[in-house]
Amino acid sequence: MKDKWLTIGIIATFGAFFLMIVSMMTLSRHSAKNKELLARAPSTPQQTVSTATADLSLYKTIVGDDGREMVEIPEGPFKMGSNNGDYDEAPEHQVYLATFYIDKYEVTQAEYDRFVKATKRGKPFVPVFDDDISKILKPELAAMGMSWSDAAAYCQWAGKRLPTEAEWEKAAKGEGNRQYPWGDTLTPMHANLDGEEDGYKYLAPPGKFEAGRSPYGLYDMAGNVAEWVHDTYDDKYYSKSPYRDPKGPEDGQNKVIRGGSWRESPNGARVSKRFQAKLWRTDATIGFRCAKGGP
Repeated sequence: MKDKWLTIGIIATFGAFFLMIVSMMTLSRHSAKNKELLARAPSTPQQTVSTATADLSLYKTIVGDDGREMVEIPEGPFKMGSNNGDYDEAPEHQVYLATFYIDKYEVTQAEYDRFVKATKRGKPFVPVFDDDISKILKPELAAMGMSWSDAAAYCQWAGKRLPTEAEWEKAAKGEGNRQYPWGDTLTPMHANLDGEEDGYKYLAPPGKFEAGRSPYGLYDMAGNVAEWVHDTYDDKYYSKSPYRDPKGPEDGQNKVIRGGSWRESPNGARVSKRFQAKLWRTDATIGFRCAKGGP
């Protein structure tokens, strides 16, 4: 009887050992298969698209009479101004604009030169520059050195007009709240401002700062050249401006300039920052882009 139970025990032990070996072989085959599948699986790419440029395909573009690309800015409200900036940026207020188009890029010197030759208008003039003037006189660079009247004349020649201050700000910031056209964080990759960390000591060719585009895909709405707009300057205008399509006060001595330039600090590049100058002023820091009414 003892021998019988001994024999059964031995058989049971060998059976358990056999089952353990089979189980280990099965697990090994599954592990190898899993490793092979993992090796074949494509890696997940890093997401690098910024929120400022994610929906640019939604916005219609056209080509103006001067051959320059323009972006449609859709009808609707946006918040203009800032309660946290300079006194003339307040109060922050709602503005409703009709659909309009605005140049995707700042006007270049080559484009402005065609206008000068076609109209016999005077060439741009820079009265003061601390370096060799030839460094900023290149056809691919942003146009500068024209008065407000010259900029307005170019836009009229091209079948357009200067943007209003409200149109300019909406095109720069979109419908949300942000300090800069791309968001709230500023790096040398975003704009051509004071200093050479961004790769440019003075002017840059328009369109070089991909990371600095506005929500509508416009380039250089901060930095490079500050931009003339249509409006006459009034430091208290925001407290009395109309809700729909404001065009600035009728009377005043100075015109509004927006966007900051290659000589500006980060504070001067904010989308709500306002500058002013006599309409006859010409400077190496002031240029423009044009706009026109929508369909």
